[in-house]
Amino acid sequence: MPAWFASTTSGRADTRVAQAVLLLCVLALTLLGLVMIYSAGSPSALSEGENAASYVLDQLKFTVLGVIALVILWRFIPYNAWGGIFVWIIWAVSVGLLLMVAVSGSRALGATRWLSLGFISLQPSEFFKITVLLMFARMLYDYQSGSMSTQAFFIQLFCCVVAPIGFMYVTQSDLGTTLICFVGLVAVAWLGEVPKRILVGVLVVFFVFGLIAVFGTGYRSDRMLFMNPWDDGEEGYGNGFQLIHSFYAFAEGGLFGVGLGNSREKYLYLPEAETDFIFAVVGEELGLVGAMVVVALFMGILWASLRIARMAPDMFGLMIAGGCGIMLVAQAFLNIGCVLGMLPTTGKPLPFLSSGGSSLIATFILIGLILSVARGADLQPSVYEQRRADLRIVKTHNSQKRSASTNRSTSRASLSNAPYSSRSHATQSHPSRTHGQTRSSRQRRSRR
Repeated sequence: MPAWFASTTSGRADTRVAQAVLLLCVLALTLLGLVMIYSAGSPSALSEGENAASYVLDQLKFTVLGVIALVILWRFIPYNAWGGIFVWIIWAVSVGLLLMVAVSGSRALGATRWLSLGFISLQPSEFFKITVLLMFARMLYDYQSGSMSTQAFFIQLFCCVVAPIGFMYVTQSDLGTTLICFVGLVAVAWLGEVPKRILVGVLVVFFVFGLIAVFGTGYRSDRMLFMNPWDDGEEGYGNGFQLIHSFYAFAEGGLFGVGLGNSREKYLYLPEAETDFIFAVVGEELGLVGAMVVVALFMGILWASLRIARMAPDMFGLMIAGGCGIMLVAQAFLNIGCVLGMLPTTGKPLPFLSSGGSSLIATFILIGLILSVARGADLQPSVYEQRRADLRIVKTHNSQKRSASTNRSTSRASLSNAPYSSRSHATQSHPSRTHGQTRSSRQRRSRR
C-alpha cells in the first residue's frame, strides 16, 4: 500500500464526507450531461427525422437503469462478495459477450463493438473493463494473503486477464478500451503494493505495445495529426476536420461561453457532437468556466474515491475503490485530452456527459462499487466504539482476575487452617495419652 495510505481510520465521519462529495459530483455531472445531450443532440435528431428530445430521453432511460445498478451494488452487495464465486460468474458472462460480438456483432463507426439483443444494443467492452479490474484485484489479494501460489497467480493472470484483453483488442480493434483496462490494472497493482520495478517494467512493455499499435495500423497513425490537424493532406477537410471544429468551438466559447443552447458547431459541423466530442460543446456554450467546472467535478470524484479507499476495511476494498475511481477519471481525462488536441482521438466517451447507454451504466456501476466499499467501512466500529469495547474487555478481564484471586485466597486459607484444627482436635480428644507419653519420657531420662 502506498505510504500516504498508511493511516488508521479516523471514524465514520471521514467516509461519510467522501460519500457525500462523490454523490454530489455524480449528481451534478449526470444533470449537466442530460442538459448538454439535449442541446448537442437535438440538431442530429432532427436531421434524422426524430424528435429533438430523442437522445436525451434515451439517456434518461439508461440513467434510471444505471442508478438502479448503483443502488443494488451500494446497499445490497458487499464488496467482499467479489472475492468469491460472484467474480467468476460475471467474468464468464463478460467473456461470453465478447465472443458473441466477435461472432455476430454489429458494425458501426468502422468497428465491430456492439451486440444487438433486439430491445437493446450493448457494448460489452464497457462492462468487461470492470470485470477485469475486479478479477485482478481478487487475484492479487489472494496472492498477497498466501491463499494462492505464485504459479497459480501467473496462470490465472494470463488466462483471466491478459488473454481476454488481447482477444478484445484483436477482434474489436479497441485500443481505447485496452488503454483504460491497462490504467485500471496498474492502479490496482500500485495500490496493492506491487514492487515499483515491476510496475516500471509493465509500463515500458505497454508503451512499446502502444507504439506498435498506433504506427503499425494505418488509420491509427493518421490520428497522429492531432499535433497539426490542418496538415491532413486535404486542407483540414480530411482526418483533421473533427478536431479543427473542436478548436473552433472552444475559441467561440471564450471565458463564459455563448450561452446554453447557442452553440453553432453542434449544427452538424462538429461530428459526434453529442457523444465523443460533447466536451467541445460544453466549452462553446459554457466557456472556460463551465469546462473547468466539469474538470473540477471529476477531480472531486477522484478525491472521494481515494479517500474511501483509504478508509477501506482491508486491502481488497482499497484496491476496488481506488482502482474504480482512477479508471473512471482516467477515461474522462483521456476524452478531454482528445477533444483539446492533446492526445490522438480514441473514441472513448466522456463519463456521465456523452450519449451512450453502455458507457453510462458501466460508469454508474463503478460508482456503486466505490460506495459499497464505503458502506463496508461504515459497518466497521469507529475509533471511539473500538476504544469503548477495549475498555469493556479490560474491565471484564480485571474483574475475572480479581474474582479468581479471591477464590484462590479463600482456598488457601481453608487449607492452611485445616491442620491446626485437626491437631487441636486430636489433642483435646486424647489428653490422657499425651500426659502418659510425657511421664514415660521423663522416667527414661532419669534412669539414664
